Amino acid sequence: MHWKRILVGICGGALFGALAFAQPRKLNISDKKFLKLAADADMTAAHLGQMAENTAAKTSVRDFGQKLVLDHTNAYEELATLASKAGATVPKGIDIQRDRAIRELMNVKGRAFDRRFLKDEVLDHEKALAVFRREAAHGHDADLKAYAGKMIPTLEEHLHIAESLAKPERHTS
Repeated sequence: MHWKRILVGICGGALFGALAFAQPRKLNISDKKFLKLAADADMTAAHLGQMAENTAAKTSVRDFGQKLVLDHTNAYEELATLASKAGATVPKGIDIQRDRAIRELMNVKGRAFDRRFLKDEVLDHEKALAVFRREAAHGHDADLKAYAGKMIPTLEEHLHIAESLAKPERHTS
């Protein structure tokens, strides 16, 4: 009789351990906040990049827009996968009417669009870098920390491109 209790205890413990192992890990509040900020940033940057592809006056700005679409779409998909593994979700879309930068750029064309778009991209990527660096250094979830660290060079590259394209052209006479 005693061995039956031990066997039931072992089987119950094994079952409980298997269930606990199969459960998705819980994200803390700061990791959840990062997840939402990163997803919103990716979707917004991809949307703005699409606008630049369609509206920018300069080919270099259109090319930069295309790069933003590709890089931030891929980043969003990777983030969504990480969120799913953690039992969390990411936003599925942005409200373009509530986004100031998108709303304002909808009414601007040509070189004025280029200037405004690049100015916004510099500011947005500076903010994003601060958030991603903080997550990479202080995040609690190992996968999100790794993701943030992996994305920093891409965000730095985007910032560098936006800054160099935003520099006023110097005319020599």
